[in-house]
Amino acid sequence: MAPRMTDTRVRAAVIVAVIAVAVLVYGAWRFDHLGSSNNAPPGGAASEAQATAPTSDSVDLSDSQLTAVKVEAIEARNFPVEKEAVGSVSFDDDMSVQVFTPYQGRIIALFAAVGDDVKAGQTLFTIDSPDLLQAESTLIAAAGVLDFTTRNLARLRDLYATKAVSQRDVEQAVSDQQTAEGNLRTARDAVRLFGKTNADIDRIISERSADSTLVVPSPIAGRITARNGAPGLFVQPGNTPAPFAVTDIDTMWMLANVAENDSPAFRVGQAVQVRLDAFPGRVFDGKVTMIGAAVDAGTRRVLVRSEISDPRHELRSGMFGNFVISVAPPLRSPAVASDGVVREGDGTMTVWVTADRRRFMRRTVTIGDERDGYRQILEGVRVGELAATEGALFLSNALATASR
Repeated sequence: MAPRMTDTRVRAAVIVAVIAVAVLVYGAWRFDHLGSSNNAPPGGAASEAQATAPTSDSVDLSDSQLTAVKVEAIEARNFPVEKEAVGSVSFDDDMSVQVFTPYQGRIIALFAAVGDDVKAGQTLFTIDSPDLLQAESTLIAAAGVLDFTTRNLARLRDLYATKAVSQRDVEQAVSDQQTAEGNLRTARDAVRLFGKTNADIDRIISERSADSTLVVPSPIAGRITARNGAPGLFVQPGNTPAPFAVTDIDTMWMLANVAENDSPAFRVGQAVQVRLDAFPGRVFDGKVTMIGAAVDAGTRRVLVRSEISDPRHELRSGMFGNFVISVAPPLRSPAVASDGVVREGDGTMTVWVTADRRRFMRRTVTIGDERDGYRQILEGVRVGELAATEGALFLSNALATASR
């Protein structure tokens, strides 16, 4: 009988232990629930306190902390739709002239250097031209023949009046005089081709002096961009290189090579803004005038040419710069001051919005362009909402500190 009594006692001890544990658990449950309910504020204040408690993405600021934050309403702003490229300044080839001599000869003197600004008609160089000398000699001879035939005609007419000569002699004299007049007109035109004026031609005739110095002027106003001539050099029409090159620099070209994938967005006439390393803070305005017809096989880029007005002649060919080309009408979007957008540690961009100017909620946004101190917000906020424009970083730091 002793062994049976021992088993009964063991079972009884186990049951007592289980009951004791159950009592302890029940007591703890009543303390957590009933006890805390007895200490909670009356009238449902506990649930109200829970509703106003800060969330994991919000920060409540004290009066002293509010001085570090500036709040403004989110406004809509225009953000241009643009493409950027890198390029360089170049002369306008359409307004560049290679200045050749119209007739062969040796250069006597040059009157301009590279970089000089010249006016239309200003002398660039002179040459000793045998063709001009021949033309002037012919002019002098033609003038002499005309003078002789004119005096001879007058004399024969006087003699004919007294029947001293026949009518045939007078008619021959008239024919000779008319031929001489035609030869003189031809000779004057030949000399005029060398750039001589009527006054110059009359002086040559009156002085009976031929000058072989041919003056070669600039055909346009512009800047000397190349000089290949030298005194004594024999030059001929069309022989390269030309003694001088003159370019009108009131308009310059901007050449940019844009990525092949961006090329469909460009159109002739689009506005261009150019920022050059040589002029920090300056913007030069222009427009697209040409888009390349082919893609470069090596770089996979397309040439885009723009015209830039340069009335002050500040630009130089070869200057390096950035090109911003407007490819579509401006896009109107919500905008927040740049200081109001925070890049978080995980790379997301956030804005702190508020409804009562005391509690600030962190909101993830999608950003776009930045212009004039404002960041374009593509998604995440609406126009009219209040957002922190200064002190946003302070709010992010405050939330990080509270989360530790």
